Amino acid sequence: MRNSTIRVATFAGPGAEPVIRSVPWPQVPANAALIQIGACGVCGTDLHILKGHWPKPLPWPFTLGHELGGVIVEKGARFTEDFMGKTLGVGSKVMIPPLMPCGQCYYCVHYPEHANKCLTPVYYGRYLGFDKPPHLWGGFAEYVYVDLDMLPGTKVYKLPDDMPLRLGALSEPLTSCIRAFNRAARAGGFTWGDTVVIQGSGPIGILAIAAAREMGAARVICVGAPEQPRLELARKFGAEATINIEEVKEPDKRIARVRDIVGGFGADLVMDCSGHPSAGPEGIEMLRDGGTYVEMGQFTDAGSINTSWHRICAKDLNVLGSWAFTANDLPLGVDMLHRARKKYPWLDMQSLYPFDEDGVSRAVKDAMAMKTVKSTIVPWPELV
Repeated sequence: MRNSTIRVATFAGPGAEPVIRSVPWPQVPANAALIQIGACGVCGTDLHILKGHWPKPLPWPFTLGHELGGVIVEKGARFTEDFMGKTLGVGSKVMIPPLMPCGQCYYCVHYPEHANKCLTPVYYGRYLGFDKPPHLWGGFAEYVYVDLDMLPGTKVYKLPDDMPLRLGALSEPLTSCIRAFNRAARAGGFTWGDTVVIQGSGPIGILAIAAAREMGAARVICVGAPEQPRLELARKFGAEATINIEEVKEPDKRIARVRDIVGGFGADLVMDCSGHPSAGPEGIEMLRDGGTYVEMGQFTDAGSINTSWHRICAKDLNVLGSWAFTANDLPLGVDMLHRARKKYPWLDMQSLYPFDEDGVSRAVKDAMAMKTVKSTIVPWPELV
């Protein structure tokens, strides 16, 4: 028998501790569904939001969390297919992304490959405040609610029946990495056999290593910290070498170390997954002339630094930004996780935390302290 209430975690503002609230079990109309959350990752964006780095107004208090895998427990009669046309029923495993393009604005209509810049997107775990009924708009909760009539931009994606929900919770961040490499490939800056340097050994950096290897990179080097648990895991994911920025503290020495490993001319592609503004000027010096630099780590405004754009011109570089993904990118992340599920230690990324105020607080704080690679909140351990 279902409970009469559902627990959700909310934050009142940057620096606030989580508060668990109870809300009524919602009515589920014809074009809606209620999803029981098996696992939800703590994203670097969640951490930046809680540090006050998000550049746009936010509807505090609200429920964070958008890297989720769950199972449909109730649905309406018209809620029958996912975004890709796959049949959905009660018991179907699904994920929902945070950024959901509307499909109708200028970018969605005229530049669908850049629908990630939708002017009126749906954002779970960010722009939907707790006060909006039925109050189930983020992944740090027992359930999340989707309603295609209320929010037509909502996207739901079916996960394979045999995919653990913990694994499904990685599909959103992995998709961001896949899109970034595809951006480089379409610009002629990434191809089979290339040498790739990943700046950053957090969850995006680790997933980028796997994406690079699956998409054809011959060699991958990771620059980051700390050794435990992050750089050790980077090597397990296929980085042939790692450079610890806590040990090699001078940028010039890190650049020299990369060039020693890949050959004196430098790497074919460098991707920033660190979120630190100093990564860019350092990373472009790790490139060979004519190489490609991909910036996907500056998802929030962490500030500016002094730099010389002369180096971009002088080195004849491709420089690309990659922001999240479009609606059609998500199946690529789900497919890569399923196809390569035994090839990489995906679940070793995750440190699991219970869904209570202490567990959510520790998940966030441990992620900020880099004690974990991917803090993951588990409201229903039996589902994982």
